[in-house]
Order: sequence, then C-alpha cells, then structure tokens
Amino acid sequence: MTFLTRRNAACCAPARPARRGFFATLARMAAYHRSRRALERLDSRLLDDLGLSKTEAAFEARRRIWDAPDHWRAGR
Repeated sequence: MTFLTRRNAACCAPARPARRGFFATLARMAAYHRSRRALERLDSRLLDDLGLSKTEAAFEARRRIWDAPDHWRAGR
C-alpha cells in the first residue's frame, strides 16, 4: 500500500492555473527574449530543420520583447 505524504502528494495535486499579473507578464517577456536570442544563434542547418530561413529567423529575433504572436500567448 502506498501512503501519500507531503513529499510525494505534490505529484497528485491538480495543476495550478496559469499565473497572471505584472510579474508573470515580465517572466513571459523574458522568456520571449531568451527564445529569440537562442533562435538568433542557430546555424543554417538547425534553422533548416525548423523550416526557417536565415532572413525569417533574423526578422523574428529583431521583434520587440512585448511583441509575441497570439499562439504564444494562448498558454497563459
């Protein structure tokens, strides 16, 4: 028989709803920035695997920190 303790009960807890508010928004913006910087550093072989050209990747990397596509924000 398995006993739930405070240590392993967290795995069975319902998922917390997405955070909202000022600090959550800042955290999302920082994540967008990190993702774009990572995209900017990819070489052409990896960009080809993603189906992106150098031009498309450069365009995405130059977008403003608050400018996120709607499908990125759907997970909020």
